[in-house]
Amino acid sequence: MEIARQHLLGKEMDTTAAESDQRCLEEAQRGLVEEDESNFNVQVPLGQKMYLWQDKYRPRKPRFFNRVHTGFEWNKYNQTHYDADNPPPKIVQGYKFNIFYPDLINKKDTPQFFLEEYSGSEDFLILRFHAGPPYEDIAFKVVNREWDYSHQHGFRCQYSQGIFQLWYRFKRYRYRR
Repeated sequence: MEIARQHLLGKEMDTTAAESDQRCLEEAQRGLVEEDESNFNVQVPLGQKMYLWQDKYRPRKPRFFNRVHTGFEWNKYNQTHYDADNPPPKIVQGYKFNIFYPDLINKKDTPQFFLEEYSGSEDFLILRFHAGPPYEDIAFKVVNREWDYSHQHGFRCQYSQGIFQLWYRFKRYRYRR
């Protein structure tokens, strides 16, 4: 019955998990490419962690597609010393994290993120994502600046259709006398 239903809908039943992961990645990449963004796929090792559900399910890392938004900061100093032909150095202006959890056991528990201190420097933080079985936690080292939580400036924190999205930019401070 299921095979007939899938045949009527034009879908194939014998797709593998790798093919479905590839489709999820392609779907996420479709609308995310901007000129000031680049891939951000460097994880921070969390060490070996034991999970209570480890005897039932094999722990695995979730797939992810992350972007870092970089650009120029045209403050008074940079306006004086740089121009469009000789621009200032690019700085990180925000991040876009897309993490795929298609096989969560408990669909009602949404994935969460946690900010933790980075032992090497005060300029960085550890951004850790936790979802539950059968997925392990993953973490990334990000710049330690204040976030802009306005949705008008691109903040997004949502979980839908097996994809957890955390998009944010940093606050921009304007100098005024």
